[in-house]
Amino acid sequence: MFKTVNLQEKLIHLRNKELRKSNIDFWIKEIFEELDKSREFTKSKLSSSNSNHTNTFDINAIDRNAIFHISQIQKLCIDYRLRFLDTSFFKGEYPEEVISKIHQLERTHDTKLDGFKIIAPSVLFRLKKADDPMLFAPMGNDYFYLIHKWGNDLHPLRKLKFWFVKDLDNFIFTLLSICFLLSLATHTFFFREHSNISYFIVLFLFYFKGAVGLSLLWGVSLGKNFNKYIWQSKYDKIS
Repeated sequence: MFKTVNLQEKLIHLRNKELRKSNIDFWIKEIFEELDKSREFTKSKLSSSNSNHTNTFDINAIDRNAIFHISQIQKLCIDYRLRFLDTSFFKGEYPEEVISKIHQLERTHDTKLDGFKIIAPSVLFRLKKADDPMLFAPMGNDYFYLIHKWGNDLHPLRKLKFWFVKDLDNFIFTLLSICFLLSLATHTFFFREHSNISYFIVLFLFYFKGAVGLSLLWGVSLGKNFNKYIWQSKYDKIS
């Protein structure tokens, strides 16, 4: 009877035959050195991304759930007070899975990716943390391809937390609401039996004037600005 063929043993035999004049351990070491060089090269591209670069993708191999327009990215960043910047500004660390995902996409689409951009909280462009970064590659015409998302998910109340600094309208509405509630709660304390609508308005205006003054002092001194204006800013403080 014929002996069965073990494909793994055959493959090992073919490899050893080709390498009979070489050291297999040295050959394996060379392979890993090449892989390390490739990964380091990809990391260097991430740390010096060229935002003007446009990548070419194979339309038959794309993931339709990974394509996003700049307007959609802008809305997400404004709602959750995030930044969308070149990866050269990113101070966090990239997990090995990110590098592997880039190499996998390059093989799938027969291309070399560059011009990487990233969505992350502004603190990740200053400190090493891990709060839900999302890595993108530009496709042209203001479209971006999501390569990988990693880290911790954002807190479900983050959108509500930063709603009042989303834009000027939200900020003024918040100040008016707070001042109105404060006036409602304290007008009888200040004016007692003499309290009326006129005194209420005066107290409300007093609170509002103070709130605006404190907000300006806080905002200017710390260089803060509204979500609407910082989502693509590379500066920590807005002058």
